Amino acid sequence: MLPDILPRGIHGKESMIKRSMLFAAALALPLGLAVTPAVAASWSIVHAGWLLDRPGEPPREEASVIIRDGEVVRVVDGFAAPDSVGAGADEPVAVHDLRDRYVLPGLIDGHVHLTLEFSPATRLQWTQYSDADFAIAAAGNARKTLLAGFTAVRDLGASGGDAIFALRDGIERGDVVGPRVFAAGDIVSITGGHGDFSLGFNEPVAKTIRSTGLCDGVDACRSAVREQVRRGADQIKLTATAGVLSESAAGLEQQFFDDELEAIVDSAHAMGRRVTAHAHGGGGIKAALRAGVDAIEHGTFLDDEAIELFRESGAFLAPTLMPAEALQPVIEDPNSWMSTAQRTKARQALTLAQEYARRAHEGGVRIAFATDAGVFPHGDNAREFRLLVEWAGMTPMEAIHSATVAGAENLGQADALGSLEPGKHADLIAVDDDPLADVTVLEDVAFVMKGGVVYKSR
Repeated sequence: MLPDILPRGIHGKESMIKRSMLFAAALALPLGLAVTPAVAASWSIVHAGWLLDRPGEPPREEASVIIRDGEVVRVVDGFAAPDSVGAGADEPVAVHDLRDRYVLPGLIDGHVHLTLEFSPATRLQWTQYSDADFAIAAAGNARKTLLAGFTAVRDLGASGGDAIFALRDGIERGDVVGPRVFAAGDIVSITGGHGDFSLGFNEPVAKTIRSTGLCDGVDACRSAVREQVRRGADQIKLTATAGVLSESAAGLEQQFFDDELEAIVDSAHAMGRRVTAHAHGGGGIKAALRAGVDAIEHGTFLDDEAIELFRESGAFLAPTLMPAEALQPVIEDPNSWMSTAQRTKARQALTLAQEYARRAHEGGVRIAFATDAGVFPHGDNAREFRLLVEWAGMTPMEAIHSATVAGAENLGQADALGSLEPGKHADLIAVDDDPLADVTVLEDVAFVMKGGVVYKSR
């Protein structure tokens, strides 16, 4: 028996052609999952029993999303009939019957690492894998991420040279199944800093894996930013402070000097790129905010002054709570892959996750959903929602808003993503139960559409 791999409501010759073209692909799929149709209908309608088209505003009951060529045309109350959308006589209209489901915009994760998944083998992979190996691994991780309901992600540091750009472009062309990817390329870091993956390797090996984002001094930092843009970076990520998982006993405070931070931010903004800063220590958080970054990743040791700087600048905080929970067994296991330096920093930082996230939320900091997937397995991204509610004190609606409307603003994509409004991408998901009553239902997505194409249908 084949899974239902085609939109419901398409009949006649087109349906027969699609089924024949997809027969071989369907045999390789688990039952209940959909793949990209070989030919997508120009028009489609999603009938939603409950629709959160604009997170932050009350949901609708019994509504329809009208879609043409992968974009939302309009949202109407009631279940629209195919002959009411304005399609031509020769244009089939696909009807997706989700009248028993809860529908909302596709989710956005603002911090992933698709080419990575930390394990005891990670450091060895950096010496063994080719760029092509990293690209293949990333393709698998991208597919898991999309099927988990995340239709857009920002990749903030990748291994494998241009692998992440190849993956992004392959997804855009339709060659690979995955979310929309906004890639930062190599992390902009000081030599020996958190973004220097050559830490701990002997010199011959270190030379082969040093990234193009390393810089020391104002001129070199400007050049590093421009190099990422030349390579194809959509956004820029810098490491304002040391980090937990780098092989360095350098603490967790500021690493770039203030003038270097300003050079990075100014260079990126001059080339139309948003900038986000990895930052744990309070001094590094504040220095990055003063330099004009658009967002802070982590924010562990933020204080009242940092919160005020967040409010003044409008910068987002991406709290990335999942690693604090996912890494706890690794931290406590003396035989795990963590080095002594990593374990020490992890105990110092990750135990504060509940405190800093709640403090930021109560202080009025704008929060954007971000997980740091790759530190934990890809596809588990939605577990972050529970932590935003339990640890940060957000309501389910606020948590969903952080992964949709705020998530799109964080990426500079508010005109295309984050809500189901005319002119925006037809990226949406459906779940079986009310996510405003229990946000953990987002961990089990039943339906995924990206650009008007169904990738999962249960």
